[in-house]
Amino acid sequence: MADTPGGLPPLGTLVGEPWADYGLIDSGNGRKLERYGPLCFIRPEPQAMWAPALDDWQADGEFIPGSDEDGGGRWFLEKDRVPLSWPLGWDDVRFHASCTPFRHLGFFPDMAPVWTWMRGCVAGMDAPTCLNLFGYTGVGTLAMAGRGVQMVHVDASKKSVAAARANAELSGMQDRPVRWIVDDAAKFVAREVRRGKRYDGILLDPPKYGRGPDGEVWRLEEDLPGLISHCRALLDTDSRFLFLTVYAVRMSALAIGELLRQAFSDLPGTVEAGELVVREESRGLLLPTAIWARWSRD
Repeated sequence: MADTPGGLPPLGTLVGEPWADYGLIDSGNGRKLERYGPLCFIRPEPQAMWAPALDDWQADGEFIPGSDEDGGGRWFLEKDRVPLSWPLGWDDVRFHASCTPFRHLGFFPDMAPVWTWMRGCVAGMDAPTCLNLFGYTGVGTLAMAGRGVQMVHVDASKKSVAAARANAELSGMQDRPVRWIVDDAAKFVAREVRRGKRYDGILLDPPKYGRGPDGEVWRLEEDLPGLISHCRALLDTDSRFLFLTVYAVRMSALAIGELLRQAFSDLPGTVEAGELVVREESRGLLLPTAIWARWSRD
């Protein structure tokens, strides 16, 4: 059973390794240098408290944060070298990268080991159905659709869902069985519970704070327990996984792990928790980026 005596197993680490179109080149002094295809960028990284390996960072742009720790700031770009967007790839998924106002580049490269893990969870199943909540630009959705998974992609932002559909077209997956839904994730899941729906897997990547299309307010610390409870109701003994990631919140992986352990105590399987990290190319150092918790059927 997921709720075993002694609580959670030791924290785990999921390591994002470099791939052809992405790599963490170097990090230190509160910043990181990354490559995104042919371009390199510098972004703030408070957890990079060590000294960098390289003395001179050459980049096509840098995000300079504002004075507010909760956000703000702007990009300073070499405008003759940085287009509005450019194509990247991970395995069979193609997607557009761009320098967004939110300091990231339109996808989260540290999620690559999660995409691989989810594919393994449903391998061998006949047309499994999975749900991607807060699905953003759809790279996780397409990683699964590329393996024959029927996906339901939900995000409150029309712009993000439009970007996800554009990425599906770029990947040649526009005809895959994906439902693209603009909706508040919590409301959508509550309706799915009332409809008696079930899924084989759920990917859950909620923000710290957000608003739904009709002004609904999402606050992670307040609203996550209820959302997890509803997600549990959409899974059964034949389901394969739920994966939860949390970014930019002062919270321990043990906290979200225990939340899942209690919610899934009546299902067979394993609950684990830990950190997402990215391996630095220059010296192999591991840079933490987020915390995660997951349930999977044994």
